[in-house]
Amino acid sequence: MTQAKRFEAVPGLIVAICFAVAALEGYDIQAFGVAAPQLVVRLGLTPSQMGMAGSAAMVGLVFGALAGGHLADRWGRRPVLALATAGFGLFSVLTALAGQFETLTVCRFLTGLGFGAAMPNLIAIATEISPANRRVATTTQMFCGMPTGGALVALLAQLAGPALDWRIIFLIGGALPLALTPLILWVLPETRPPSVDPARTQATGQILGQGRLGPSLLLWIVFLLNLLITYLLLNWLPTLIVAKGFAAREGASSALWFNGGGMIGALVLGRIVDRFGFRWPSALAFVVLGHALLGLSKATDLPSLLVCSGLSGMCVLGGLYILYALAPTYYPAAFRAAGTGLAVAVGRLGSIAGPVIAGQLRAGGYSADQVFLAMVPASLAGAAAVWGLITWFRPSADS
Repeated sequence: MTQAKRFEAVPGLIVAICFAVAALEGYDIQAFGVAAPQLVVRLGLTPSQMGMAGSAAMVGLVFGALAGGHLADRWGRRPVLALATAGFGLFSVLTALAGQFETLTVCRFLTGLGFGAAMPNLIAIATEISPANRRVATTTQMFCGMPTGGALVALLAQLAGPALDWRIIFLIGGALPLALTPLILWVLPETRPPSVDPARTQATGQILGQGRLGPSLLLWIVFLLNLLITYLLLNWLPTLIVAKGFAAREGASSALWFNGGGMIGALVLGRIVDRFGFRWPSALAFVVLGHALLGLSKATDLPSLLVCSGLSGMCVLGGLYILYALAPTYYPAAFRAAGTGLAVAVGRLGSIAGPVIAGQLRAGGYSADQVFLAMVPASLAGAAAVWGLITWFRPSADS
């Protein structure tokens, strides 16, 4: 059986495995936000330290995305994805054993390396197994795993209540990726196109040359703004909801609705983009996100809070997964994973900044409502940037 036939025989299985990897990554990322109220008490963390520990994984993700994209174009998608999955599983287990701020931060950084290396591989695989008319739907189906995993950990926390120790949350999030790694190696086919020349995959000048500088810069800006808001909410939403005067269980419910909205947004927006194109759905998602953040700042009752949390997740997470489908279209197959990895890495500066900004704002006396309001201009700027990107620049010829 040829490699091409193997792709056609098991597309559903490929999507399922990648969905599982994304779900476990989403679980671990959201686990930090869900475990944060206990972490603050058990490890004696200040708001600033909590923000720094939350951002440590995102710092690691930047380096992981850069390395993972180049290695995937050189060595193949499957081995790099397996190594990345095993890495973030191992260091999630070690996170559960952390007893002080410094150890916690190092473990989160190393966990982020695995997250980052996995990301461009998942994006490249989605691009390479999908026909052009279903590429966005396939990508968003894969990345629906991230809010699914986040929703599961939020649901676990809600059902278990105060009896659930924060260490158990991270032990579960580490054991499952380690169990999945052999399946990636044994079952997942290699999707890297055979025409890719490994000698050409590490030239950043090629990624930014031949008219690709402009779209790359705008792509980086859009990723940065989206991820700043995404990771601020992933890490701080339950804590901010509690700061508004709601109970901890209601904070966990808001995280559940946020991730559930993300799943719905990914599926719905993926279908819409495949049918109507990227431009107006991507820009509209940012605009509606701004209104949802405004709603979160003004919500005084639980139904309003949950609706705005779900709408925020629908727009920011659904919009992010559209970007994951959009990014590889601007780069040729020879350095698709490297170009996408660079875009993700630069954008991840926003995911680093988001939790830190929230921590610094709270430490500076800002209310939870003011933190939500501070993100509204970023969402509107994202709408303008993505509209300009898609209006002014065309995708690569072999995308």
